[in-house]
Amino acid sequence: MPQPQGRGSVPYPRRFPIRMSSPSLRHSLRRLWALDKFSYSLRVFIALGGSLALCWYQGWMHSLIPLFLGVIASALAETDDSWQGRLAALLVTLGCFSAAAYTVEFLFPYPWLFVSALALSTFALTMLGALGERFATLGSATLILAVYSMIGVEQRGGVAGLWLEPLLLVAGAAWYGALSVLWHALFAHQPVQHSLARLFRELGLYLKLKAALFEPLRQLDVEARRLALAKQNGRVVAALNATKEIILHRVGNGRPGPKVSRYLKLYFLAQDIHERASSSHYPYNDLAEAFFHSDVMFRCQRLLRLHGKACHALAQAIELRQPFEYGEQYSQAQADLQASLEHLRIQSNPAWRHLLRSLGALAGNLGTLDRLLGSASNPDALAEEQDSSLLDREPQSLRDVWERIRLQLTPTSLLFRHALRLSIALAAGYGVLHWIHPTQGYWILLTTLFVCQPNYGATRMKLVQRIIGTVLGLLLGWALIDLFPAPLIQAFFAVAAGVVFFATRSSRYTVATAAITLLVLFCFNQVGDGYGLILPRLFDTLLGSLIAGLAVFLILPDWQGRRLNRVVANTLSCNSTYLQQIIRQYAEGKRDDLAYRLARRNAHNADAALSTTLGNMLMEPGHFRKEADIGFRFLVLSHTLLSYLSGLGAHRGEALLVEEHSDLLSSAGRIAESLDEIARGLVEQTQVAIQSDSEEQLAAKLEQIPDEMDDSQRLVQTQLSLIARQLGPLRTLAAHLLKNRAAAAATR
Repeated sequence: MPQPQGRGSVPYPRRFPIRMSSPSLRHSLRRLWALDKFSYSLRVFIALGGSLALCWYQGWMHSLIPLFLGVIASALAETDDSWQGRLAALLVTLGCFSAAAYTVEFLFPYPWLFVSALALSTFALTMLGALGERFATLGSATLILAVYSMIGVEQRGGVAGLWLEPLLLVAGAAWYGALSVLWHALFAHQPVQHSLARLFRELGLYLKLKAALFEPLRQLDVEARRLALAKQNGRVVAALNATKEIILHRVGNGRPGPKVSRYLKLYFLAQDIHERASSSHYPYNDLAEAFFHSDVMFRCQRLLRLHGKACHALAQAIELRQPFEYGEQYSQAQADLQASLEHLRIQSNPAWRHLLRSLGALAGNLGTLDRLLGSASNPDALAEEQDSSLLDREPQSLRDVWERIRLQLTPTSLLFRHALRLSIALAAGYGVLHWIHPTQGYWILLTTLFVCQPNYGATRMKLVQRIIGTVLGLLLGWALIDLFPAPLIQAFFAVAAGVVFFATRSSRYTVATAAITLLVLFCFNQVGDGYGLILPRLFDTLLGSLIAGLAVFLILPDWQGRRLNRVVANTLSCNSTYLQQIIRQYAEGKRDDLAYRLARRNAHNADAALSTTLGNMLMEPGHFRKEADIGFRFLVLSHTLLSYLSGLGAHRGEALLVEEHSDLLSSAGRIAESLDEIARGLVEQTQVAIQSDSEEQLAAKLEQIPDEMDDSQRLVQTQLSLIARQLGPLRTLAAHLLKNRAAAAATR
């Protein structure tokens, strides 16, 4: 008899594991179902397997390749939505695919018309990214299907039967699309569960990294740990954004149903946890130095680690659709922290008075974090948000569509640069294949399309992974074709390779490239000579990668270092807006409305964008990453500033009386103005003063906190003083960055 399990607990090990009982089997299947890529891979397996079965049974093996390519293109075009949204998206996708496939067929005999249409359509489809992620995905998948059509025409040796092959490509796409619509109708909430689980898992990692800041060590390298924390914060922000979009697709303009309402509450809960987890109340080195001989820092660290563990347990409970139990160990850890804090208070050390108040605020924040996680065990009991609306960033009208595209039609736009670069690269690839007439030459275009990314760092990574993956796939394919000459076994290998491609394409691109190379070899071996593809595919991959690399290096290159000033300015501007929203809440009372949540999210998005920019900069040639050191120091300062702002936002409660605390509110306004001033200087590349006497005086004034001040005002003033002290270092780094820019411009 299996041991009874507590809610969210881990099953006990079994004494006799030889016979798997029914509950254990169900648990294993549930864990398999909970895997993020499992349902996606299963849909691909059904689509590819069904296509293979039909072609094999009917003796239509020559139709297998276009059917497979249609399935692949449709799966690449898939984005999350409700089943009604998926159906509408499928119809649009099939329309785009049909237009692309038949245009290729009709223009193929006319090279000049063809290359002109190729360049223009590539530019237009890439510019669809201005409308949002799903439009960018659709545009990319349409381009991929167009190249697949070119490969099909080349295989036939002309345009004979020009109606059939596009029809097969679109039929394969429709087959996978129908499966996707049915799947989303049957399992509408599965993507939400996966996304929420991923979000809480990332929050758990963030809390564990935050706990490392409380290591009770003298001379702790706080900057290195804050840098790691800032990078993880980027992943949390990405997970929050993805979850919001998935929930928004299910809410739409109506009122959410009971299940979606529960997920929406968990999403808002994750936002609150993130704000409290990212908050800071005092420089950690000072706390570690002052309380080195106490266990209070260890208690804070242990509690944060337990909170991280609870987030992981909550993620698992959501994935497995099991109850989540917030155990007694968390309450005990909170009680131990309070006892340790009380022990320090009764010692009445005057030197600790100010630090103990900050520790008290920290303990209060951890206590609230504890209550938030405890409430996750029954999300239905969570109070409804006063404003539970989510911002829909997708265009709402044709005028909005045109306005968004128009704003991107400028050489300063990263999307415009990428669209122009990709158009020229594909046109150049088309010219090269006509110049040298290689066998299977249209694989050059396909490689260029996959490798050419919006920036140099991403392109460089894709280029290396694509070449290595292709070589591995060709070697493995050569061996498997020789070992398993039976066509049916090779067809099964092709299906398996297709599943592996979709399971790994976003996480292990080298493996995904090897898998898709295997699929191509096995499919072409069904109707011809697979061995004959090995050398041409390798040559085309090298040539296509070279064209993509040259394009991203030579055509309007987007060197991250050249726009570092604008990225940093955006973080400061967003932090200023966040501060203004927080102070508005203190003046008017706490209300988690859309304006506040949007300001908070934009501040975290900007912080994550800075982290991403610096990561891309490190992959660029040495000359273009000279300012990386300043950039990373900015990232640490930016995340520190954001953590102090989060601390201020986390303690929003009763409104401060405007008449009694007007000085405090005006001080916050002056800090916001200073952040905006530094941001303007960075954008306009005008001189930024290294020191501001008025800001120094403001910080000193905020640090003068009388003992009789009430706790709510004391906390606000302390946080504002910490924020004000960041202005000096920010000014210094901004001035150095602009000075380096001016020196570099003078030497050109």
